[in-house]
Amino acid sequence: MTVIVISGQPVCGSSSSARLLAERLRLRHFSAGDFFKSFSQKGTETEKATLFMKTDKGSSSAFHNALEKRVADECRKGDVVIDTKLGIRMQKGLYDFSVWLKAPFPVRADRVAERDALKGEDAEAALKEKEEMERATWKRIYGFDYFDQEFEADLIIDNSDLSKEETVEKIMEELGKRGII
Repeated sequence: MTVIVISGQPVCGSSSSARLLAERLRLRHFSAGDFFKSFSQKGTETEKATLFMKTDKGSSSAFHNALEKRVADECRKGDVVIDTKLGIRMQKGLYDFSVWLKAPFPVRADRVAERDALKGEDAEAALKEKEEMERATWKRIYGFDYFDQEFEADLIIDNSDLSKEETVEKIMEELGKRGII
């Protein structure tokens, strides 16, 4: 039973890459981010998580612990690609392979602007707020900066100049080299 965790900086394509990888490997896909964003129907894609995290529920350790339990349950079922912001650290021992996606802030802000139809400075502000809120909330709850997971991942990809297909191809190559697929 194969379990792959994909994480990364905001707007690096962890959800898109995980979804495409699961399709290519004929595995299930679970998105902790989609589950999280489902609690906030207002705002752009970038704003949804920020708006929910500003609520009592969204900033509570009880909610985040329940979400991490759900992710662990999905890992235990096996045959899944999971995109989750905290999975590399929180699900250690439950997955076969982990990926960290990253790109410089200006690249990610441009992606926000395009995806959410925002002006450059509005996209930068929205991304900055989301990133700072996530990092502060999870550091308060779990005691670590989730960006540090980069140093724990099995594979790190800077996908600044890569499409989601090219990102997934790099993951597939590494999975093949390691005999996971």
